Amino acid sequence: MAETNERFCAEVFGKRNFEALDEIYTSRARILPPGAAMISGRKAIKDFWSNMVRSTNAKSAVLESIDVMPAGDGAVEIGRAVLVIEPGGQAASQLEVKYVVYWQQEDGRWKWHVDIWNPNS
Repeated sequence: MAETNERFCAEVFGKRNFEALDEIYTSRARILPPGAAMISGRKAIKDFWSNMVRSTNAKSAVLESIDVMPAGDGAVEIGRAVLVIEPGGQAASQLEVKYVVYWQQEDGRWKWHVDIWNPNS
């Protein structure tokens, strides 16, 4: 799980490698972004993250797992994240969020199956 979380930070935010999302999310994954409709499937999830990273000029993400609990054939992770963004000529700022991920195994790896997060206000 730590490897998957690190891959998200390093590849998606660090290198803007959105193809890496295939190794992070399951094939039937869903995300529930704040203030937006649920998004299903890898293609739509890739489009979301690509648009979000580019539109905010995201620079980095750091995920911190707080708790992991078994849940059926998967696991639930509760954590917090700090994203560094620098939108449109503005100074860099930090966005702190809390998240819950439901993990499932796919192709012998633990991947995100349901992902929801909200900013700390």
